[in-house]
Amino acid sequence: MFSATEWPWEWYRQFRLEERFGFNKTTLRLWIVDRIKGSVLTVSFGVPMLALSVWLVEAAGSSWWFYGWGTAISFQIAMMFVVPKWILPWFNRFETLAEGELRKRLLKLGKAANFSASTIQVMDGSKRSAHSNAFFAGFGRFRKLFSSTLSAAELEAVLAHEIGHYKKKHVWKLLAWSCFALLVSFWMLAQLMNFPPFLAAFGFAEGSSAPAFLLFGLLSVSISFWITPLFSAWSRKFEYEADAFAAQTIDSENSSSGAGAATLISALRKLAEKNLSNLTPHPLYSRFYYSHPTLLEREQALQKAIPKS
Repeated sequence: MFSATEWPWEWYRQFRLEERFGFNKTTLRLWIVDRIKGSVLTVSFGVPMLALSVWLVEAAGSSWWFYGWGTAISFQIAMMFVVPKWILPWFNRFETLAEGELRKRLLKLGKAANFSASTIQVMDGSKRSAHSNAFFAGFGRFRKLFSSTLSAAELEAVLAHEIGHYKKKHVWKLLAWSCFALLVSFWMLAQLMNFPPFLAAFGFAEGSSAPAFLLFGLLSVSISFWITPLFSAWSRKFEYEADAFAAQTIDSENSSSGAGAATLISALRKLAEKNLSNLTPHPLYSRFYYSHPTLLEREQALQKAIPKS
């Protein structure tokens, strides 16, 4: 968001593509304010982190990449607490969910799933987009919640799915993967900085740490591209597991069989319809890029949990 060169493309996507299909609810003023806030955050957090990494190259010697990795991981974990509490409220307004059927359902769900919830909040996400979604953020409790089109039962099923990610330790597994990937990245960067032809090929002097960081950031995309299908497959596996957890939890909560799967399928259909999701992407494309199974794939997996009449 800090790079002004990307703003024209972001503007076109928001005010042309999203507008064409009826999704855009963002005003030009709000869009500009978001870009400015994003730039402020990038400068406030990104620049000091980059400066610290460059300083470590000089201060920590050949082991700088290990200390740089530790610093990056500490920052990443800290942001998982900072973002829900301070950064998200800078962009959106959050209000405590009022007493009613939905609140009772979600608190009951948290109890059934052994997932403590001290507060439930609703986000005004609809002021920017007509896309529908539901989520929570934070560790160990409901933090932020947003949905615009689902019934109370359907929203409960979607949140049960999200709780499934937490209970199945998907969050921790992804965090562990991120830690490993960052470790490899810092190690590779250290090797390239000690490889004179790397910097020389781009016209920089040997030992130029700042250009090495920037070049590595640009070139790493060519490496991560080939990891994409493996990560996508792993992510889709998590989605199937979270769906199954949601169906089982709703069933146990209501002493029924198949109700959870049916309700989640109904919610997924509404989300797909509201968001104009592609129901039949090319199999090779979806296997390579999709982090979530298609709607039909998720339905087929969930329908196995519905008793045949």
